[in-house]
Amino acid sequence: MDKKATWDRFYAETSSSGTNFKNFEWFFSFEAVGHSIMALLENRAKPDAPICVLDIGCGTSDLGPSVYRHSVVPVEVTCADISPVAVRLMEDHVRTLTPRPGNPSSALRFAEMDCVQLSQHFASRSVDLILDKGTTDALLRSKEGKRKAQLVLRQCLKVLRSSGSLLQFSDEDPDARLPWLETAAREQKAIAANVGVQEVGKLRGVSYYCYHVTSDPVL
Repeated sequence: MDKKATWDRFYAETSSSGTNFKNFEWFFSFEAVGHSIMALLENRAKPDAPICVLDIGCGTSDLGPSVYRHSVVPVEVTCADISPVAVRLMEDHVRTLTPRPGNPSSALRFAEMDCVQLSQHFASRSVDLILDKGTTDALLRSKEGKRKAQLVLRQCLKVLRSSGSLLQFSDEDPDARLPWLETAAREQKAIAANVGVQEVGKLRGVSYYCYHVTSDPVL
C-alpha cells in the first residue's frame, strides 16, 4: 500500500467528483478527535502568524478541511497526498463548497506530495502540527512500506518546530507502536523525540489511539 498507482486507482474507484462526491475516512471522522486537535491549536496560538498545519496522506478525508472550518485561531492547513487523483478530487470538492474558515485569516490548500520528501516542501522547523490519520498504518503493512514509514517519521521530525506536535491516529496497540516510534525517532541524529499515547476510544468494536510525538533539538 505504498505505491502511488495503488492509491490513484483506489480513489478513482471509490470517489466521484461534483455533487456525488463523498469524503472517504480511514478509522473515524473529525468529530472523534476534533476537540483534542482544537484544544492543541488554541494552546499553540501565535500572535504574529497563523499556525502551520500539515495533514499527511490526506486522501479524500475531511480532516484537514475540518480543522480549517473549526479553528478559531488562524491556521494555514496543507492537505498533502501522493495521489494526484485524491488531490484533484479534494480541490474540486472544496471549490464547489467554498467552506467558510473558522478564522478569516486561515488558509487551506491541497498539494501532491511524497511524504518521504517533506523537507523539499517545508523548511526545517517550520511546521507546528502534523496530522497522520492512517498513513503510517498503511505504510507499515509491507516490508518496503516499513522503510518508508521510518523516512516519513524522520521527515516529520525534521520539519516540526521544537514546540510542534505530530499526531498519529492508529488502531495499532501501544505495545507495538510505542517501541517502533521510539526506535525510529532515535535514528534521527539531530532530534530528540518524546512519545506519548492517548486512547481515542472504541468505534465499531475497534480501539483507536492517538500517538503524540514532540521534538526537541539535541543540544
